[in-house]
Amino acid sequence: MDSRKNRMILYNAMIVTMDAESRVYENGAVVIESDIIIAIGQSDVILRQFSGSHHLLDLRGHVLLPGLVNTHVHTSQQLGRGIADDVDLMTWLHRRIWPYESNMTENDSYVSTLLCGIELIRSGVTCFGEAGGQHVSSMARAVELLGLRACLTQSIMDSGEGLPASWSAQTTDQLIQSQKELYEKHHDTAEGRIKIWLGIRQIMNSTDHLLIETRNLAKELKTGIHMHIAEIQFENQVVVDTRKVNHGTVTFLEKIDFLQSNLLAAHSVWVNDDEIGYLSRAGVKVSHCPASAMRMLGFAPVRKMIQAGVCVSLGTDGAPSNNRMSMVDEMYLASLINKGCEAFATGTTDPTALPAELVLKMATIDGAKTLLWDNEIGSLEVGKKADIVIINPCSWTMIPIHDSISSLVYSMRTENIVSVICNGKWIMKDKNILNVDEGEVISQAKQASKELLERAGISIPKRMNII
Repeated sequence: MDSRKNRMILYNAMIVTMDAESRVYENGAVVIESDIIIAIGQSDVILRQFSGSHHLLDLRGHVLLPGLVNTHVHTSQQLGRGIADDVDLMTWLHRRIWPYESNMTENDSYVSTLLCGIELIRSGVTCFGEAGGQHVSSMARAVELLGLRACLTQSIMDSGEGLPASWSAQTTDQLIQSQKELYEKHHDTAEGRIKIWLGIRQIMNSTDHLLIETRNLAKELKTGIHMHIAEIQFENQVVVDTRKVNHGTVTFLEKIDFLQSNLLAAHSVWVNDDEIGYLSRAGVKVSHCPASAMRMLGFAPVRKMIQAGVCVSLGTDGAPSNNRMSMVDEMYLASLINKGCEAFATGTTDPTALPAELVLKMATIDGAKTLLWDNEIGSLEVGKKADIVIINPCSWTMIPIHDSISSLVYSMRTENIVSVICNGKWIMKDKNILNVDEGEVISQAKQASKELLERAGISIPKRMNII
């Protein structure tokens, strides 16, 4: 069989590789064969080397980036966008989120993941880390259809006050077994695009038995663990009071040898210098969610963590925590927030805190490292999977461009993302989502959300004088 029939060359584009040498080809080309990048370089050289190849696409004036990696998103919460705005944390959790999630059906989760996936694709995401939901099989079905890449996780809790009855009915051992079954059923499916991780929702809803058994099973299965860690000060205080340690969650997890290189610590806002050291030494990865943190949690010491050698990536969190599932927005916010945090902490401004090139790294190769997938994605290199975002900067949002890298972080909008390739296949082309009917998904989502909120007994108070 002529391999050229499965070959595609994207050329005449600016290619931001995000490789170890931070190479940028101003007039570059990338050659894709099946799902793999087989060559990358200057356009004239590549076109001579691969003369006669099929499927040539001239992308003059466009920019190519590795697919963005969202390391913390609740796809099953997409139908809950707007149900918990401007409320305190306990109202958010006990009266909105838990009733919403515990009343979800498999179909609700499927439609929610489709809706979330569309928004992720439109913001240039090709891979995401699911932060935990109740119906992993329906998530997997949606991810396979959309053509995305994902690490899917079940939300696991075995203790705590106020848990819905349907969640507290299962024993710890049953919860561990259910995750093992999900791994056996879905891990490495969808052409290898789906991985199954283990989940711990948070320490206040976890017994020591659950933590230790999860740690051991993850080691046995050689997979990752996704856990919300050190989100709020109250969490740390509960851990000090109940686990008898001198600071909080990270300190306790270090004590029980839970901190490992396969752990994704979401948020990690309330950590001290000692705990940053624990995270670094154990190789724990952190997902920084700027918008969600600003809204409810506080300001994570991101720069300190990076300087200590912690791999920090970016996430959006779920729709009730951050109404926008846009990694483009998160890149912009990450840099600005952390510049402001440095000024607040030190009393002096430092515009060099989290520069554009570092933020791009957090959204691409460091995201891939966080999801333990950096040997296959996160940068545009020979031998890696063809996960590529195509950007058209020629619009009012980005022109004029004096510094291409800073423009991608500080000026780019989702409107500038025109096409997305995942695993060598187009999943969005010329702004059209290819694998699902976007209008039909939106229609289903509106109906499913309405019925779900009615079942959950969630009523959103009217604002102002709406008549």
